[in-house]
Amino acid sequence: MSETPQHFHIEVSEDNAKAVALLATASGLSRQGVKAAMQKGAVWLTHEKHCQRLRRASKVLADSDVLDFYYNPQVLEATPEEAKLIADEGQYSIWCKPQGMLSQGSKWGDHCTIQRWVEQHLQPQRPTFSVHRLDRATAGLILIAHSKTMAATLSRMFRQHEITKHYRACVMGQFSQDPAVTTINQPVQDKAAITHIRLRKYSTTKNRSWLDIHPETGRKHQIRKHLADAGFSVIGDRLYGHKEQSEDLALAAVSLSFICPISGQARLYRLEEALLPTNCLAEIQHSVWQQN
Repeated sequence: MSETPQHFHIEVSEDNAKAVALLATASGLSRQGVKAAMQKGAVWLTHEKHCQRLRRASKVLADSDVLDFYYNPQVLEATPEEAKLIADEGQYSIWCKPQGMLSQGSKWGDHCTIQRWVEQHLQPQRPTFSVHRLDRATAGLILIAHSKTMAATLSRMFRQHEITKHYRACVMGQFSQDPAVTTINQPVQDKAAITHIRLRKYSTTKNRSWLDIHPETGRKHQIRKHLADAGFSVIGDRLYGHKEQSEDLALAAVSLSFICPISGQARLYRLEEALLPTNCLAEIQHSVWQQN
């Protein structure tokens, strides 16, 4: 079997065909190998114009169904990090996504995503829906909805800025010591983007600043890009900073606050210091972003 990514496209020509047998013949993988790939989200079934991942090995196919197997050994051999449940509110839950875990899967698989982790580990089991994202290299708090209705509600709340997010970052250099919040209002990918930043601590020996950050908008890579453009790239950021850095990205989502759409009560979820990446720890007890 080739170690390079491959796509196997199979048009089913008879009723009661078995997916595992067809995929094994087309790919050259063993049936166990095919079943493992199915569980990891690499196989897709199109039935009557509806396409979705196929995980059930016993699924019986119909004439005119279509199978697509996206085989990438590098993706399939990856091992997901362990996510930690912070709070289970029934219709939604809050998790700590570790560095290296994806927020969203691809056609090649989804077993290393927070959504799939929650599907497999939350008890009692429930449907899972992602409502926002964290970069793969970013650790911290992430919301997961457990119904389509709740997913739509939380997504709307994010769009309307009814959910407040705070991050911790460590950057090279001495950030502004002005007690007022520094606001960066600069478009990201031609869309309005606003980030509020305050110095938490500066180390003269390390020439590093630890920052508390409140992104008012949620553009892709917004915090990393805003800080890099200001001359303070995040430690470990090999995309917008120095490519030769060996440290992990020093950026974490540390709090989420909003009015619970179920109870109407104010909710504030904070990430424990013990769950922060080591280089995000500023060795002080409380953030300047205190909330009641």
